[in-house]
Parts: sequence; C-alpha cells; structure tokens
Amino acid sequence: MWARLSAGIVPGFFLAAALLGLVSWLLPGRWESTIMVGLLAFFPLWIGIVCAALRFSSGRRAWLCLGIAAVAGLSLLRLLQASGWVG
Repeated sequence: MWARLSAGIVPGFFLAAALLGLVSWLLPGRWESTIMVGLLAFFPLWIGIVCAALRFSSGRRAWLCLGIAAVAGLSLLRLLQASGWVG
C-alpha cells in the first residue's frame, strides 16, 4: 500500500501539474488568465490521482504507469513550448 501511495504522491504531483498545464495552455487566450482556476483545480486532481494509484495491483505497476504518464505529459508541454504553439 505504501508503494502505491507514494506513487500517487510523487509522480501523481507531476502528472496533475502536466494535465493542468496542458489545459491552461491549450485554452484560448493567455495562460495567465487560467492560473487561478488551475490552482484551485490542482489539489482535487492530485488527490484523485492518489486515489487512482491505490487501485493498481502493485506499487511497481503504479510507479511505472504514473511515472510514464507524468514524463509524457511534461514532455508534451515542453514540446509544445519549443515548437511555439504555446507561450
């Protein structure tokens, strides 16, 4: 249980940040206008990811899946920024 919980806390934090970053940057208008809503939505999303991590069959699987999803989300944000699609 502790391995699954820590998987939800550590890579889940970065996954929640990546998801909210994608939503904030891909909405029309400037990303600064969505920062307050993003900050309010971050904690419930992160807690949801932690709860979802507890549903995995093992801690190793939770770390693997959430880690890959977090790296993919943050990489996509970086790719969008480097390509000039987002500021």
